[in-house]
Amino acid sequence: MTKKTVYYPVGVCSKKYDITVEDNKIVNIRVFGGCDGNLKGLTALLSGMEVNEAIRRMQGTQCGTKGTSCPDQISKALKSLL
Repeated sequence: MTKKTVYYPVGVCSKKYDITVEDNKIVNIRVFGGCDGNLKGLTALLSGMEVNEAIRRMQGTQCGTKGTSCPDQISKALKSLL
């Protein structure tokens, strides 16, 4: 089953995530805004990964003193698909 979400992160530089999951695996993540190279690398690494594994690896990651990060916000977006 294919699930899609548009997620608007809070407290980070990126502005929007378009995420597609199929059979509990990440098919595509498109990030708008943020650190372009880092986020392209992150989304490439996440492609094909199981949703729960991606959440486990990224949730709670912090960027400086922000209390969150793009990986943490992506984990929140993925949780919304469960």
